Amino acid sequence: MQHQGSRVSFFKKMKERMFRSSSKLDQGLEALVEEGSDDTAPDPAPPAPTEPTPTPPEPTPEPARPAPPAETPGLLGRLMGRDTGPRRVLDDEMLEDLEDLLIQADMGVETAARVAANLAEGRFGRRLSVAEIKSALAQEIARIMEGVARPMPLYPARPQVVLVVGVNGAGKTTTIGKLASQFRAAGKSVIIAAGDTFRAAAVEQLQVWGERAGVPVMTAPEGSDPASLAHEALTRARSEGADLLMIDTAGRLQNRADLMEELAKILRVLRKLDPEAPHNTLLILDATTGQNALNQVEIFRKLADVSGLVMTKLDGTARGGGLVALADRFGLPIHAIGVGEQIDDLQAFDPEEFAAALVGTDSDNLGDQA
Repeated sequence: MQHQGSRVSFFKKMKERMFRSSSKLDQGLEALVEEGSDDTAPDPAPPAPTEPTPTPPEPTPEPARPAPPAETPGLLGRLMGRDTGPRRVLDDEMLEDLEDLLIQADMGVETAARVAANLAEGRFGRRLSVAEIKSALAQEIARIMEGVARPMPLYPARPQVVLVVGVNGAGKTTTIGKLASQFRAAGKSVIIAAGDTFRAAAVEQLQVWGERAGVPVMTAPEGSDPASLAHEALTRARSEGADLLMIDTAGRLQNRADLMEELAKILRVLRKLDPEAPHNTLLILDATTGQNALNQVEIFRKLADVSGLVMTKLDGTARGGGLVALADRFGLPIHAIGVGEQIDDLQAFDPEEFAAALVGTDSDNLGDQA
């Protein structure tokens, strides 16, 4: 289980590393509100009491009434931004502008329209500040992501076979290394099979991770049959009573027919030894590919029965909204997200923290209704 301190530090790191994404949304929302603001000047203050005109003395003059308190926001109001700054009426024009902004953040046309429509419920016609829109937007994003935030399930069956798929460069090998290290640290015995036998760099990278984590990495000569390695690895994992077997695969989408046959052969070989294998098929996605990630999910769901997603390189994109579109369209479990190269830069996916980092607000305030 993730410790609170680790979770907090990861969230802080995610916010820092997703600054390009959140600052882009920040700037866009601020411009959106200011552009159509109907209150560039502050609301008029109550009239100040006028000096009395000198008059003959009266027997008993009425005491002067205290001036009403000035309507200046307190410290909390200023911090929240609820009572300061421009406001804009949430109307059809503003909703269109908001949709465009979400599409630019890579949320996709359908998801952006759905998010904007849901955000308008109960708020249409109201004058909203940037802070209120950000809070409402983060709540809506978190609501979409809530149903897909699930850790990778662990089963009593041993070995649990985890097949890892994705295009070359998406971060498969580093994700396998990080997951293996984390499982090993949690007391699980792990074996890695370097099944991308066509890329020597991938094999070497896994070997480095294996040495670091104390996890054996099985390899085969370059260009050899990955299915044979998978068979050998599962046989060894069963004989040694390993908890987990993680199998890397190639991701050469330009040769899709070859890749499909290669994956199909790996599945056939595994299922001869264990009809339930693989127990998990993880698709690793690179956040910097934006909307192309949607196409990759479509392809790999046909090539292999994808059971869950891991999104890497969220620190390298200004358009983290692609993950929202993935959740909205496919509903596949999102097991983890990565924001860097270190082992603790891959963590379980938390919808509220992700939404807050994406929009640029505080996750502790997502319960406040705008």
